[in-house]
Amino acid sequence: MEVRVDDLTNPRVQQFLRDHLEDMARHSPPESIHALNLDGLLKPEITFWSIWDDGQLLGCGALKELDPQQGEVKSMRTAPEHRGKGVATVMLNHILEEANRRGYNKLSLETGSMAAFAPARRLYSRFGFTECGPFGDYVEDPNSVFMMKEL
Repeated sequence: MEVRVDDLTNPRVQQFLRDHLEDMARHSPPESIHALNLDGLLKPEITFWSIWDDGQLLGCGALKELDPQQGEVKSMRTAPEHRGKGVATVMLNHILEEANRRGYNKLSLETGSMAAFAPARRLYSRFGFTECGPFGDYVEDPNSVFMMKEL
């Protein structure tokens, strides 16, 4: 698997992100969807990566700088046909390495509270993320689970 910094110009990546937003809409009410669209991912405080293997797009993830000491995991997604193959583990390891390289002392994330998000919550827990309260611009939401990890 190859993790690449992605400039979001590849039509396959763009469709992958549209599919991600559609999937979020299937599982979350509109007011609780915090996934970023293409424009949101192009902000300067966000670094976006895609994962490829033999020309196949396997997944993606992003890191948003909240401040010089804290980052946020964004846009983690694995292609449905590649789930269970370690794609998310590779991406989360990459994001954690980058957060450490940047000198962050904390990494936070928001994910859904619904059953569809249970695999993501298990992944984050395995990596040492623990539940916390809202951070940044988030507010308490029964459809959200907030997690953080001290680095």
